[in-house]
Amino acid sequence: MFDLDLYPPAKAALARLRQEPALQKRFKAVSKALRLLASNPRHPGLQTHEWHGDLCPHGGKMFEAYAENRTPGAYRIFWCYAPTPRTILVIDIVPHP
Repeated sequence: MFDLDLYPPAKAALARLRQEPALQKRFKAVSKALRLLASNPRHPGLQTHEWHGDLCPHGGKMFEAYAENRTPGAYRIFWCYAPTPRTILVIDIVPHP
């Protein structure tokens, strides 16, 4: 198991999903994906892969995980491994364009 540390943009996105009644289905999908990420970052349902855009705040590799798939505006979770053992930094949770 990993501990999840949510950066401010990820916290704000999760709070917005939780509070907006029209986004409850998406909130459930993101919550499930976060649970899977904490238990196994390489879970096949997450389709985790390296993100070749930005680097993690501490300079490590950034990864993208799917919270939803085959859905317009499907949510993605951007994360990296923290310098602290067994900790994942969730950088942002965003809809896919």
